[in-house]
Amino acid sequence: MASRLIDADPTLWLSRSWTTRPKRPGEADDAYVFVDRDQFAAHVDAGGFFEWAEFLGNCYGTPLPSPPEGHDVLLEIEVDGARQVVEKRADACVILLVPPSIEVQTERLRARGDHEDHVQVRVAEGQSEIALARAFATVVVVNDELDTAVAHVAGIIEQHRRA
Repeated sequence: MASRLIDADPTLWLSRSWTTRPKRPGEADDAYVFVDRDQFAAHVDAGGFFEWAEFLGNCYGTPLPSPPEGHDVLLEIEVDGARQVVEKRADACVILLVPPSIEVQTERLRARGDHEDHVQVRVAEGQSEIALARAFATVVVVNDELDTAVAHVAGIIEQHRRA
């Protein structure tokens, strides 16, 4: 979704996260910066992340943003990372994307090739995350139909810019 949003809005800059998880089969090389735990820890120690968290046994982090002048930063992050961002930037607009149902979320995870054990853990964790994030999210968007969700998110970003 983010790349479509970025294409639609040239002033939106998508941060590329780091992760210690292995690359999935068929996943684009530029989906993340794939690193080992030692590299990730060294970057944490150097203060190189805006936010970072461990999620389901892997580390994920957003490098300190350095967007071009006049660009907004879009982060694709999990709930603990979003909470860290809000602590650092009270003006952050937190858009919580939720699946239309547990069944749809389950099928999406299976379709990307996740093992069944991971699917079940991820769905359970997702429900817990949604409950936590609703407490501080600026707005909730149901990611049912991709084009509709993208348009909704783009509209929210535009409204936030005007505020």
